[in-house]
Amino acid sequence: MTDHVDRVLEQWAAERPDLDASPMAVIGRLKRLSRLIDTELRRTFAAHGLDPASFDVLATLRRSGPPYRLTPAELMRTAMVTSGAITQRLDRLEDRGLVSRTPSAADGRVVHVSLTADGRTLIDRALPDHVANENRLLGALGTSERDALADALRSLLVSLGDTTD
Repeated sequence: MTDHVDRVLEQWAAERPDLDASPMAVIGRLKRLSRLIDTELRRTFAAHGLDPASFDVLATLRRSGPPYRLTPAELMRTAMVTSGAITQRLDRLEDRGLVSRTPSAADGRVVHVSLTADGRTLIDRALPDHVANENRLLGALGTSERDALADALRSLLVSLGDTTD
């Protein structure tokens, strides 16, 4: 069985036999998978009235544990987006009643973003569908293959500086 990337590699081998195009076997497949997966994730999020950015904020607040509250800076670090992007996300979620923003009692310059009851209900309803969708998307892989792929991808991410330290 072959895929689109195999065809690309064959073409490069014919046109540029002097060039080792083997990295394209991985990067090309990662890029294609990213697009395909993104489409499938968006479909599941949309079924709950969410987009990936909104899901990300709600899920980040939910997994932070009680009281489900973080600062915009903490959310920004987790989501790896600019302050302007996080502000837009929070504005939309606050307008829908899914999060609330309150000034810190200890420091008026700090704002806390909290998951509302409606926000928690929505993310708790969307999350099982999201996980089921991810399981479906990985259905062609067995447990050991998933583990090996996760380990390999972690190693690559860490090598590129994507760490929590």
